[in-house]
Amino acid sequence: GKLGRYPPWPGKIVNPPKDLKKPRGKKCFFVKFFGTEDHAWIKVEQLKPYHPHKEEMIKINKGKRFQQAVDAVEEFLRKTKGKDQASSHNSTEEKNRRNSSEERGKQSAGEEKRKASLSEGKVKKGTGEGKKRVSSVSSERGSKSPLKRVQDQSPRKRGRPPKDEKDLTIPESSTVKRVMTGTVAGFKWPPSVSEPVKDSDPHFHHFLLSQTEKPAVCYQAITKKLKVCEEETGSTSIQAADSTAVNGSITPTDKKIGFLGLGLMGSGIVSNLLKMGHTVTVWNRTAEKCDLFIQEGARLGRTPAEVVSTCDITFACVSDPKAAKDLVLGPSGVLQGIRPGKCYVDMSTVDADTVTELAQVIVSRGGRFLEAPVSGNQQLSNDGMLVILAAGDRGLYEDCSSCFQAMGKTSFFLGEVGNAAKMMLIVNMVQGSFMATIAEGLTLAQVTGQSQQTLLDILNQGQLASIFLDQKCQNILQGNFKPDFYLKYIQKDLRLAIALGDSVNHPTPMAAAANEVYKRAKALDQSDNDMSAVYRAYIH
Repeated sequence: GKLGRYPPWPGKIVNPPKDLKKPRGKKCFFVKFFGTEDHAWIKVEQLKPYHPHKEEMIKINKGKRFQQAVDAVEEFLRKTKGKDQASSHNSTEEKNRRNSSEERGKQSAGEEKRKASLSEGKVKKGTGEGKKRVSSVSSERGSKSPLKRVQDQSPRKRGRPPKDEKDLTIPESSTVKRVMTGTVAGFKWPPSVSEPVKDSDPHFHHFLLSQTEKPAVCYQAITKKLKVCEEETGSTSIQAADSTAVNGSITPTDKKIGFLGLGLMGSGIVSNLLKMGHTVTVWNRTAEKCDLFIQEGARLGRTPAEVVSTCDITFACVSDPKAAKDLVLGPSGVLQGIRPGKCYVDMSTVDADTVTELAQVIVSRGGRFLEAPVSGNQQLSNDGMLVILAAGDRGLYEDCSSCFQAMGKTSFFLGEVGNAAKMMLIVNMVQGSFMATIAEGLTLAQVTGQSQQTLLDILNQGQLASIFLDQKCQNILQGNFKPDFYLKYIQKDLRLAIALGDSVNHPTPMAAAANEVYKRAKALDQSDNDMSAVYRAYIH
């Protein structure tokens, strides 16, 4: 997780999606990196010619991924060698590309496409040490979606949006080879975007997503260095393709941050806020948990009220609805520190009624409120790879930008207070039910004489393969139920999700069945173990 230097990396300049806002300031190009399919805006002064620096790069980089990137460059060069500069393809994609290129201006083809390589941007260390890859990336999946440019600051004039990956490049014969240095912001594109969201921070790109059934409900996703803006097609998810290289360049807000609750999730969040340079004051019901963070540079708050009164934005992450209410309404609670302009962000997973009640009392005192429950576990919290679901005060959501980038890989803005609570309960309902199904399958395999390890191997080769499936099965096979997500909390979320279904007369029979199994596990003293300990409810 420490900051490091990113090595030189080969890539090529491509046309940016049409609606992507270019960073303000110095001239820069939109670059696709070989071997990763990641993209980034790179300043022109950070470009270097590819061939003269090729040997230098190879000496610096010894990794397998870099070698694959170099191989991809050489393959690209072999394919383009000998092609006539004026050659054209008969495909629709090529015609679209040529038309688009002509409209974009008089700039020579040589200026429109370059070979490139990335070096020396301050970033988190690579995939194994810092941020994990958050989605598999390929040229087919990662780049097909057309976008319209938000703000055209490049030499090219506006044209038709590219239709697929081929459209994002200028004809290969016009290659100019370059190497560049800079910070990477890799991502997978949403289908299409429009309507820029104004923002004073040049480091972020903003997009808004709208819900298919209810166009009035807007969503905003921050994917590390990206934010999202209004989506015409109704897609409601945006993922970073690779955030390994982004966190090192986060500019922390100058607002004073408070944090209440240092449990499995809160501890990792606070650690990442501190690492990224935020000023943080912490409080926890059992004060000794604060000691580690004081050593890391945090300040100590004596009560929730004191933290809120001394900080600009106070986050809280506690266990359940009762704890969330007590924290706000109890003695020396959050509400006593609220005055006009104070901001409160509740990251606890609770029901919509609870969060709506808390929002009302905070706002009645002149405060600003945002709910922001997180999807993830202790490991993802430590890695700064949580998914944040936010709703409430839109301005406060934007003010939390650097904080959300420090703690998460993606954040979504879901509209009015209560929406995030509902969505979070649905997500955890699915996860909890799936975990119970995994345990049921493993125990059924055991009692019918089948190998549990072989079952896992088979599942990992099929469409259910996932990090979650593999980790939870490994927990069970090894008998290691150290909590990554407390069993008692997933049962609480199932209970609340079932109640959510009750409130709208919607059947939740799968969740109800899973809930009974978790209740059985709790009766067997598994509450403080990982959710995978639901396995023990099946053992005769």
